[in-house]
Amino acid sequence: MTKKLNIGSHDLPVSDRLAEFMKTGWADTENTEVQRNRSADYAVARRARLSAAFPGLRVVIPAGTFRVRVNDSDYRFRASSPYSWLTGIGASEAVPDTVLVLEPTLDGHDAHLYLHPRSPRDTDEFFRDRRHGEFWVGRRVTAKESEARNGIAVRHIDDLPQLLKDGTPTVALRNEDPAVDGLLAPANDRELELLQWLAEARLIKDEYEVEELQFAVDATIRGFEDVVRALPAAKKEPNGERVVEAAFYARARLEGNEPGYDTIAASGAHACVLHWIRNDGAVKDGDLMLLDAGVEVDSHYTSDVTRTLPVSGSFTPAQRRMYMLVYEAQQAAIAAVKPGARFRDFHRAAMRVIAEGLADWGVLPISGEESMLDEVGLHRRWTLCSTGHMLGLDVHDCAKARAEEYLDGVLQVGNVLTIEPGLYFQPDDLLLPEELRGIGIRIEDDVIVTEDGCRLLTEALPRHPDDIERWMRQIV
Repeated sequence: MTKKLNIGSHDLPVSDRLAEFMKTGWADTENTEVQRNRSADYAVARRARLSAAFPGLRVVIPAGTFRVRVNDSDYRFRASSPYSWLTGIGASEAVPDTVLVLEPTLDGHDAHLYLHPRSPRDTDEFFRDRRHGEFWVGRRVTAKESEARNGIAVRHIDDLPQLLKDGTPTVALRNEDPAVDGLLAPANDRELELLQWLAEARLIKDEYEVEELQFAVDATIRGFEDVVRALPAAKKEPNGERVVEAAFYARARLEGNEPGYDTIAASGAHACVLHWIRNDGAVKDGDLMLLDAGVEVDSHYTSDVTRTLPVSGSFTPAQRRMYMLVYEAQQAAIAAVKPGARFRDFHRAAMRVIAEGLADWGVLPISGEESMLDEVGLHRRWTLCSTGHMLGLDVHDCAKARAEEYLDGVLQVGNVLTIEPGLYFQPDDLLLPEELRGIGIRIEDDVIVTEDGCRLLTEALPRHPDDIERWMRQIV
């Protein structure tokens, strides 16, 4: 039976003569100088840990498949984070529909990649298939090249259905590829354990991961510099936030895969909207620009950074007053990050500073101490979200980890997390002095827990308002 091709509704018919003509006259383009992926050895160690956790079970980890944007147009493919972590395969080499299978053996597991390899020239696929054909999507790796690059034995994806029918007890990562889900037996109790394990195993970053995160941070800092240079142009457009977003996006695509999440480019009162991603507002002198953005590098590791910048280059007294309270809260949070501290300690340290500051200003109708009680929390009217989260392959990394291992757990050397206190004074909040309404401020940095505290991966990006003003003047 001829395999069905992914052909667009408006593609022209192909004659038999053209089809045969297209299959002739091609040079051999096999790559014989493939270098082993820098992440491959780290991925071997990660798979060994997974093997030890699920002895005797087949483990199925799909890369995922295409996501339709509209009609027959797909979003750019991004492999699932567990697949990327376990294979070390980055965005430039990830192939949709690939599945990693750990096959149980007497002493562990053998790893196989079930792959849709490059489209051969003796079929119609390479010039007719819009999803897999090289005329449409570019060259992909051969099975031989993939094995040399990643150190994982390759089998053809068409062999996977037969394998999954043989009755071997299996745990799988579901909801990444509907075709794979359809081949699996009903879910079992251990699959929740697998989901949790895949998150918790990534809580402590290895050397390779820390290097990649630093690459992402460094590129992000250059993206923030690009935004400062773009502010004069942004001020000329009615939807200048789009100019800001575009400036950062250009850096993310130049040095990485893409932004690690939708950029928040929030000017003026839009900064009070925690997840403002419409980015269609004006950028005006006298306002602040809250930029929350991060570059995702080819390995899929992302940074997550926020700076609140004065559009004119200088903070007003009211803006500086608010900014310094958030800055001091972040300083307290950073000081609270250390091995053995509870994950929520740095949040409480930041909130204590903010609650006491709001009380001193007369904004909070009770004392900061009273507001800090869990059953009270009135200060949260102006700072609703948490002060940070784990960071890695996902911007909100390790989210499926059990609470006792993450949110209610303790910090360990090698954790990478964000520290991002904020104050958001809505423009219609009558409890606030008029000069503070419509101002939103967040300062977010990425840190790694070390033996004696933490280290800011984002140290090179200014945080103090004096340093920000000086930095902006130097860039412009």
